[in-house]
Amino acid sequence: MTAPIIVFDLDGTLVDTAPDLISSLNHTIAAAGLDPVGYEDLTHLVGHGARAMIERAFRLRGVPLTQEELGPLLDRFIVHYKSEMPGESRPFPGLAEALARLAEAGYGLAVCTNKIEELAIPLIEKLGLADRFAVIAGGDTFAVRKPEAGHLTGTIEKAGGDPRRAIMVGDSINDVLAAKNAGIPSIVVPFGYSDTPVEELGADRLINHFDELTPALLEEMLAGR
Repeated sequence: MTAPIIVFDLDGTLVDTAPDLISSLNHTIAAAGLDPVGYEDLTHLVGHGARAMIERAFRLRGVPLTQEELGPLLDRFIVHYKSEMPGESRPFPGLAEALARLAEAGYGLAVCTNKIEELAIPLIEKLGLADRFAVIAGGDTFAVRKPEAGHLTGTIEKAGGDPRRAIMVGDSINDVLAAKNAGIPSIVVPFGYSDTPVEELGADRLINHFDELTPALLEEMLAGR
């Protein structure tokens, strides 16, 4: 039987990237004379990748943005973010132990993030986590991205798994919707960047700490499918 695959979101799920996202976003929008954003704005700016973060920042400040202007700003964001990596970004408590525990139990592990590969892969590498994952699929890996089902199912298949034996772990509505659209169970964590209470996202389970992410929990969820 194919080993079950546990698929993780990146920002706000595996890693607390907020300080560096804010830093790079403020560096980017400063070029257009926009006032900086703060942590309190983050939930309105994260979840769809760097391009959407910039677009949302401009909307937040009530400033129009053309597609011609967006390209150079996106390049500015990428250069700054990569140059500072990993910066202050750190895995959430208990993550390393949870990944080791699941790998030892025979689970396949993968990442499905709307962050582009150019930013997601080196971040995970610099944090020493890359060896744990069979696949790191970014927002530009496939023709679609979360909440489209194809981003999640494509990640699972690329990792050699079966969507019928997979679980999505995330922190936002995009993660939950991607799982629902793919017919896959989902787990949410409350320490990410959702601007909706995670209890209201409609996930199958909520865990408050990675200590709770155990083979017993996952097997129970898979058995209930």
